[in-house]
Amino acid sequence: MIYGKLPGIAKPISRLVQGCMMLKEGDEHRAWSFERLDEAVAIGINTFDHGHIYGGGQCQRVFGEWLAARGNREDVVILDKGCHTRGTQAVVKPEYITEELLADLERLGTDYVDLWLFHRDDPTYPVGPLIDCLNEHVAAGRIKAFGASNWSTARIAEANAYAAANGLVGFCCSSPNFSLAEQVDSPWGTDCVTISGPANVAECDWYRENGVAVFAWSSLARGFFSGRITRANWDSIKGDWEEHIDRCYATPDNFERLDRCEALGKSKGLTVAQIALAFVLNQPFDVYALVGAYNAQENASNLEAVTTKLTAQELAYLDLKADSPA
Repeated sequence: MIYGKLPGIAKPISRLVQGCMMLKEGDEHRAWSFERLDEAVAIGINTFDHGHIYGGGQCQRVFGEWLAARGNREDVVILDKGCHTRGTQAVVKPEYITEELLADLERLGTDYVDLWLFHRDDPTYPVGPLIDCLNEHVAAGRIKAFGASNWSTARIAEANAYAAANGLVGFCCSSPNFSLAEQVDSPWGTDCVTISGPANVAECDWYRENGVAVFAWSSLARGFFSGRITRANWDSIKGDWEEHIDRCYATPDNFERLDRCEALGKSKGLTVAQIALAFVLNQPFDVYALVGAYNAQENASNLEAVTTKLTAQELAYLDLKADSPA
């Protein structure tokens, strides 16, 4: 495993971040859930992605039980997200930060999370009170660092400018969609943010220039680059996949990217998924990939992708910016 560092967090942070949405309560699910977490740790993953909205709280409760059973809280980095839209109601306000954070801490069985992120944004709400509130939680030790998911770079810059002007801590990271696939539509509502594709080159440059880390969600485009989807089979199997994969990713350009992953992978002895994940992790900004491995084989495959180096020419080829990988 390869690790990075974030301001405010003393622990190293694995470049692969295991999502925890699959964790389930109940005697029939607990052993399976613990096994998934143990497998992640076995390959060096120490960072786990949670959200207040996930699983009605059961994902966090199961994770808290696993922490207690393994006695490994100080070895683990918990990334937690809150203030997701409730129906059509935006809840990006200080009172909801506190309400959801305290509930999450109780479910996780810990007195702090390492990294807390806004799950969504409400661009009409001023950044000042949000930064003030999060700094209070940092001072109280409930969080070590914070950032945002699905915020524009303009809003992040505004928040960090406020923090700097007032001697406060600002956002150290952001979690937008980022993968080799160009995301041509929002998979969930209208408030998802992507930095993938040719329209978002300036966004990627902003992260590199400003040193804000990226935690990329849907780093394999929700399975578009899993290796199970091909140009030839898509029409016959797309009914078995989430509808937004067809709507958001199944474009001619993305199928060309998929073909190029396969071709480059064959030349390197790697799979489509490994090449696509390596594309994310070889960017010129500080990047971590959110993954959702369901077994030891997927973990082993992801680990090999972490250590795969791609040249600038290969990255350009995969992203349709060059005609050849060499």
